[in-house]
Amino acid sequence: MRTPRTHSRLTEEALLLLGKQIKLARKRRRMSEHDLAARVGIARSTLQLIEKGSPSVAIGLALEAATLAGVDLFVPETTTLVPEIERTDDKLALMPRSIRKPRYEVDDDF
Repeated sequence: MRTPRTHSRLTEEALLLLGKQIKLARKRRRMSEHDLAARVGIARSTLQLIEKGSPSVAIGLALEAATLAGVDLFVPETTTLVPEIERTDDKLALMPRSIRKPRYEVDDDF
């Protein structure tokens, strides 16, 4: 028996916000659910789940639906995220390659 997966409130709110932004952008472009779903390559019912903020839909599908509907993701009015990716890569290069558990127990009882 599968145990239900729980998500943080912020995650649920972010999914709901993205879904509503997709729905708004789709309607502003006068696209039907069927039209957008066909462009993304998914069933209309999957698009409905995305627009409702369902966490069960693959993130790639939700982002593709957002892009095709015209939702500005991450940086408004940008055609590429390459500069942001490169900045993030630079920051990641400064981080340790792997994260290990400390060998000692931290005493955080004050």
